[in-house]
Amino acid sequence: MGRVSKLSRSVSGKVVLVTGAGSGMGEATAYVFSDEGAKVAAVDQNHEPVERVVSAISAAGNTAKAWACDVSDRGAVDHMVESVVAEFGGLDILVNNAGISAALPLESAEYDAAWARVLAVNLTAMTHTIRAALPHLRKSQSPRIINIASTEGLGATAGNSPYTAAKHGVVGLTRSLALELGREGITVNCICPGPIRTGMTEPIPEEMKERYARQRTALRRYGLPEEVAQMTLSFALPAASFLTGVAVPVDGGLTIRRA
Repeated sequence: MGRVSKLSRSVSGKVVLVTGAGSGMGEATAYVFSDEGAKVAAVDQNHEPVERVVSAISAAGNTAKAWACDVSDRGAVDHMVESVVAEFGGLDILVNNAGISAALPLESAEYDAAWARVLAVNLTAMTHTIRAALPHLRKSQSPRIINIASTEGLGATAGNSPYTAAKHGVVGLTRSLALELGREGITVNCICPGPIRTGMTEPIPEEMKERYARQRTALRRYGLPEEVAQMTLSFALPAASFLTGVAVPVDGGLTIRRA
């Protein structure tokens, strides 16, 4: 019997650029893609953590290189993307994962500064990387853009308005660019992680995590960074060629629970 399926589920040999790759979901994404044979451009604001990730990937016999870059700096992003393409010969997949948090009330004295920084890193920076990557993605046989938002982009939490506004913006950006770039075969999708064990949630006491998970999620636990990374990989597959403009919660059932 001949081959039935025709669409590839392999990213082997593809070049993927992952921002915020020095920890948490970005780090897990770098590992997952490298284990599947992709060439990983691991990007983070700080050089030391992303070098550690690349060293681990290289030790496993896979291909990766580290770049230190502040993604809120358009000029730095342009330079970084050109360096990635020069190193690997192209770019197929962009994963916009870099982000920061700032939970504070509207009347806080630090609100204006927090608003500006969170929007710059969590939303505007994605336009920097996408615009820099676009000429190279257009040359790929299966170009993919995956933006990491949050369940805060589908709902809201009091006292967290800069972060919530930015993540709603990521969902909107994803949908708009899916329409704008779809005619070129470039898919743009978004993942909305729920409660995940990352550096952002590490300061939360364990008993509070457990209580929140029991009350709010169907699976009654926090998720792991790799569980998000695996969905990112699914969006990036060449076979995911008819999937675009969606925002998928990876949240253990948080967004469906009413009581």
